[in-house]
Amino acid sequence: MTDQSNLYWTSSACTDVGAVRELNEDAYLERPDLGLWLVADGMGGHFAGDVASQMVVSAMDHLEPLRSLSKFVEAVEQRLMETNTRLREYAEREETHTIGSTVVALLIHGEHAVCLWAGDSRMYRYRGAKMEQISQDHALVEELVERGVLSPEQAIDHPHGNLVTRAVGAAAQLFLDVEIIPIEPGDVFILCSDGLEKDIAEKDGLAMIEESGASELSRRLLDRALAHEPRDNVTVITVAVHDQPGSEQTDQADDAEDNADTGRNEQLPPI
Repeated sequence: MTDQSNLYWTSSACTDVGAVRELNEDAYLERPDLGLWLVADGMGGHFAGDVASQMVVSAMDHLEPLRSLSKFVEAVEQRLMETNTRLREYAEREETHTIGSTVVALLIHGEHAVCLWAGDSRMYRYRGAKMEQISQDHALVEELVERGVLSPEQAIDHPHGNLVTRAVGAAAQLFLDVEIIPIEPGDVFILCSDGLEKDIAEKDGLAMIEESGASELSRRLLDRALAHEPRDNVTVITVAVHDQPGSEQTDQADDAEDNADTGRNEQLPPI
């Protein structure tokens, strides 16, 4: 899929219930025509986690292409806020404390991407032979590490390692983190639920891209996760950014190889 820029993207997605659970409470959205991808992970141990994650995904139904990045982000945020309210009302009707879901979304418009998230579903970016986690987990253990209460080593097997501090439906007001980043040809984004272990996403994902590119990367990552018999559901989306053949950007990239002083500074759009 492409838009008015010289970039286009391809994506793939897959999900699996895992080795232990009977119900898949993950859900995902793959809309390359809009430049929108989303993973939602229903909160385990709570009532109707599968309903919550599906409501998050369904909130993007009928979303139309928008002319600016800021309007695009606002539209997605608004739908998630409305879903937060609906999940709170649903929980009240069912007389249960929480019906909620994590969310991580990737939005691409022009030559910029937005990562938007609440909870511990993650987004990674591969660029220049490096894998970087773009999102930061909204999790109790993560916050304890940041405050110096726990060491990173203590956090690995902490008994409360699965407790999230933000999720759609978890509180009366939903707080979403938003990260805006320029994109380049060759970028590969990975969105996943926490059923995909960090080492698999970062180390195995990096090795897979380096060895054979991004083709069928989501399936390869899922297969690697399933080989470890995961106790949780696993969902993976991968998005690869490409340059249009014969585009001006391609010509500029060729010129840059001949002239080391040639460069380009990209300005982030207002949001």
